[in-house]
Amino acid sequence: MGQHLTATLFTASDQARYRQRIHRCLEAFGTMVSEGRFAAAEPSTGVEIELALVDEDMRPAMLNHAVLDRSASDVLTSELGRWNLEINLPPRMLPGATAHDLEQDMLDATTNAGDCARDLGARAVTIGILPTLAAEHLASDQLTEDPRYALLNRQMLTARGEPFRLDITEPPASRHGPTDGGPAEHLVLDVDSIAPEAACTSLQLHLQLTPDLFPAYWNAAQAVAGLQVALAANSPFLLGRRLWAETRIPLFTQAVDTRPVELRNQGVRPRVWFGDRWTQSAYDLFEENVRYFGALLPLAEDEDPFAELDAGRPPSLHELRLHNGTVWRWNRPVYDVADGVAHLRLENRVLPAGPTAVDAVANAMFFYGLIRALAESDRPPWQLMSFDAAEANFTAGARHGIEAALYWPGIGTVRADELVLRRMLPLAQEGLAAWGVDGEAADRYLSVIEQRCVRRSTGATWQVRAVGQAERRGLDRGNAVMEMMKRYLEGMEANVPVHDWPLD
Repeated sequence: MGQHLTATLFTASDQARYRQRIHRCLEAFGTMVSEGRFAAAEPSTGVEIELALVDEDMRPAMLNHAVLDRSASDVLTSELGRWNLEINLPPRMLPGATAHDLEQDMLDATTNAGDCARDLGARAVTIGILPTLAAEHLASDQLTEDPRYALLNRQMLTARGEPFRLDITEPPASRHGPTDGGPAEHLVLDVDSIAPEAACTSLQLHLQLTPDLFPAYWNAAQAVAGLQVALAANSPFLLGRRLWAETRIPLFTQAVDTRPVELRNQGVRPRVWFGDRWTQSAYDLFEENVRYFGALLPLAEDEDPFAELDAGRPPSLHELRLHNGTVWRWNRPVYDVADGVAHLRLENRVLPAGPTAVDAVANAMFFYGLIRALAESDRPPWQLMSFDAAEANFTAGARHGIEAALYWPGIGTVRADELVLRRMLPLAQEGLAAWGVDGEAADRYLSVIEQRCVRRSTGATWQVRAVGQAERRGLDRGNAVMEMMKRYLEGMEANVPVHDWPLD
């Protein structure tokens, strides 16, 4: 989706040509998988972090291009909303003390963005959903001025045929903090654009894999997705309502849902998708994307992928990659070509941004260590639990955060923090050791996860408790959220783990 898209009108012949070419790409990809025509180097990782820009009142600052104009950083780019930026950190291997370098690079990049924003009277913040967003910020004129965003917006509205509906209710059993006890809060809003997608700011983790390794790691990532989101929840507020611990999950699902009610009633899959089953091949995931989802951007090129293979070159598979970028799996398979070599990556998309660099790297190290241990275990969880159970865990983790009750084989149903302390931390430690991560670095970041569980304190619980305190002092919701955000920025900029943030 980072390509420059210039087409403004697609015809029936465009659609037909694109469908023909995407199946040709899929066939070539299958050949590459079966023949192992991918990079076989030690797996490398990559990280993307999305930022929100705020003004002195903590409201969204529509300044992303102005910030970019002032920044000399080559890792900073624009994102969908005019208040969004994205950091793309260079790929790196896991062994040694790389995690420390990753934390420093995150700090450097966010500080650079923040310094440029300050020159404009704004600040940069890493948070799952900016809680000071208002309905007027979710209109099409709030999208970043870029032809690809305008085109995607138009195509998705056309596919849906009616406004996108946001309909999210606070879970009945929610226990984020002391503001609970009143009636459940509920948000219903119709919007005429995909701008609500821009409200979802995330941390995206990449892992380069060979075709042989990919299925086990994707299955492992699916199995732990519910636990990931429960431990990292950081999005409890949207448009003044307190909703899910990680409201970003239902918001993103609904913000790009091109299905009208009738198609949802028929069971047609949404474009933001957990999946249907465990996988046995990366090819199967791409094939499902082609089989189940129509083209939103039917832009075809002239490359013959088999001619490229015959010439000893990796094909671009343009149509397949473009289509894959419009199907938002929470764990997405990614095909790419770099330095003349084809790469296959797992992109983990379940985590919110923030609260701090150290929290983000802790989330990353926990994920990388845990999926390594599970992927190499003699009895991996996908042989012992249903796919439906993994999806139910994902929904529960997003709804209830660290209080979520999750199922795990051999244990049964247990609260997320207990599952981590009893079973998952030792596995993550074992996995990081297998990657060759320095012991001191592993201890630093896994101790952050441990203390989050011991204190049952996440970004979501801190936000709700801080807002609750302000409301009990007599502030209304809007001013309470503004005050909370000012304190949030202090903790974020100090890079203090969220479990140590004060509430008094």
